Amino acid sequence: MMRRNDLLNSLPLRESLRAREVYGAPQIDVPVALNTNENPHSLPPVVQQSISTEIAGILSDLNRYPDREFTSLREAMAAYLGHDLTHENIWAANGSNEVLHHILQAFGGPGRSLLTFVPSYPMYPILAGGVDTEFIAMNRGHDFSIDVDGAVAAVEHHQPAIVLLSSPNNPTGTSLEDGVVQAIYEAGEPSSTIVVVDEAYAEFSHTPEKTALRLLEGRQRLIVTRTMSKAFSLAGARVGYFAAAPQVADAMRLVRLPYHLSALTQAAAIAAFHNAAALLKDVNRIKEQRDRIVTELAGMGLSPVPSDANFVLFGGLQDRRECWTALLEHGVLVRELGPEGYLRVTAGTEKETTKFLEALRRYLINSRPLGV
Repeated sequence: MMRRNDLLNSLPLRESLRAREVYGAPQIDVPVALNTNENPHSLPPVVQQSISTEIAGILSDLNRYPDREFTSLREAMAAYLGHDLTHENIWAANGSNEVLHHILQAFGGPGRSLLTFVPSYPMYPILAGGVDTEFIAMNRGHDFSIDVDGAVAAVEHHQPAIVLLSSPNNPTGTSLEDGVVQAIYEAGEPSSTIVVVDEAYAEFSHTPEKTALRLLEGRQRLIVTRTMSKAFSLAGARVGYFAAAPQVADAMRLVRLPYHLSALTQAAAIAAFHNAAALLKDVNRIKEQRDRIVTELAGMGLSPVPSDANFVLFGGLQDRRECWTALLEHGVLVRELGPEGYLRVTAGTEKETTKFLEALRRYLINSRPLGV
């Protein structure tokens, strides 16, 4: 009897898809799930009511297609981002992954390449491979920073169609300085390289005002992507978006599927933006737990990476798989990600964070030799 994977490979798949593994974090039912960087706080009742009201107002029209241009949603997004942006600068899709997919469909493809700096989001090579775009990975420094001179040399040498920069970076939580983005953008001028700054975790930064949105003016090849999955607690609604020059949004219209954003999705997202202040109150609570994790892990003798995101990557583990398993046995699920010896943990509620720290401390006490 053929195994499921053998049956899959018996199909006439594109050769570039053979032997690929499906992306996804483990979905395990545990008391404390801190592995997918979700916002641990449910939508406030006032926001739930607002979304319900907004959706109720469109139910009688669900027999009709939604607004193909999702104009009201783009206006709400532009108002939230500021920086003199208008709806003409905005594009949106079903999560930031689909936004990136649209970008790759428009500017990538056979004979073209995407360059990024690893470790970074594991979906990047999968997105590139999905449209037969060569994936080029350059290493970050020992502190997970990007060396400007090395980055410029890489762009000049490879002349990629797209450079993808994550800031704050997943899984390291580190942010980029303006000079890095500017230097990479300028290095890509001869090759007309599109530069994407993925700011999925921007709201959690210690300095959220230092967004790459400030760099958009006069740079038509620069795109800044965002998501509503994290700070806005809307992971289940699947809404991502970007800000760029209007002609970049026009390019997305060439590749998007008709009516790709449902009326329900648009209504929920619009209601959320109308209640942004209420939703973002939880961001500071999450940042407090993130900083608490960094401080306490350092006190345990581990090596947490200072983070601008809602998660912490930490190293210093002799056997990260053993640690991951031990945490899981105590009902805490984290992510086995990053360089060898590292794990990533999402900042949860105060109670969830406490359970993680207690379980990790117990593991370290039991795993270290006496006197160490």
